[in-house]
Amino acid sequence: MDFQHIKKTLVIALVTPLFLNAQYTDVINSNRPGRAVSAYAVGKNVIQAEIGVVYEQQDNIDLNSDSNIFGTDFSFRYGLLFEPLEIKWEGTFINQNILFTDLNTEETRTDFTQNRIGLKYLVFDPFKNPENNKPNLYSWRANHKFQWKNLIPAVSIYAGATLNLGENPFYPTDPVASPRVAVATQSRLSPRLVLISNISYDRIGTDFPEWGYAVSLTHSFRDPKWSVFIENQGISSDRYSDLLLRTGVAHLFSPNFQADFHLGSGFKNSPSRIFAVLGASYRLDFHKDKLVAIQDQKAGENGSIPKNAQKKKRKKKKKKDKKDKDDVDF
Repeated sequence: MDFQHIKKTLVIALVTPLFLNAQYTDVINSNRPGRAVSAYAVGKNVIQAEIGVVYEQQDNIDLNSDSNIFGTDFSFRYGLLFEPLEIKWEGTFINQNILFTDLNTEETRTDFTQNRIGLKYLVFDPFKNPENNKPNLYSWRANHKFQWKNLIPAVSIYAGATLNLGENPFYPTDPVASPRVAVATQSRLSPRLVLISNISYDRIGTDFPEWGYAVSLTHSFRDPKWSVFIENQGISSDRYSDLLLRTGVAHLFSPNFQADFHLGSGFKNSPSRIFAVLGASYRLDFHKDKLVAIQDQKAGENGSIPKNAQKKKRKKKKKKDKKDKDDVDF
């Protein structure tokens, strides 16, 4: 894995934003299951919770230890100020019981293995202009076949901080807060297939900075309430490096509630990791569409593009003014 290339990509994406609008969806937009984060925000005035219950079996041949982990992962998201922006607090809190087989001793560690807060902003949305993405009313095949333009992803940037409060046994030397930046992309390859990718640089300025990536492919069935996904995650740090693979399923019970389940494992034996996660996502939707009069619309607002609206408005006003003047003269 060429992390120098990843670093250059991240820097370029951070310094060349195109400030556009996000797409609010009528159904919940959850980052679950998995770790890959969507490029889209939840929408202005939407409050969303994404919570999972975690079980993991973790063994380390270098330390001759076996451990069981129980915990929860969570993400609380809020659409802040305007459509493309959201603030997010996310974390994982676990209880790990470790048995050192050589010494026949046990140890318990309880704390956050992940605890961070930050802002995500959508900087480019290829579907912002509905006129360029209208369906073909005469061809089912044209609407469902692969199109090269579908590879163009939505792009968002993230900036925040990883928190390390108190005496955390998992990160004993880290400061209370360290910067974190990330880029998320999302491509709709077809009406049922979505590709998401993330690149992140975490714990910046600490003794153990961490590069990471995640690539997730999600497919929805003919019944769109069901979907499956497969995901690959990579972590590179002097403290811990690994490649993780996940797969699972999600079900949409209502426009505001989704449940999910996934399994995963790592590729190392120091430690080896096998885990299962059962989760759910729920939102409180206080979003209100901003309605704009047809003659005042710009491209993409209210789902249409009135090409000559302003011209017609001026012409109509001119006729009205002339009629009013004639009535006065009479």
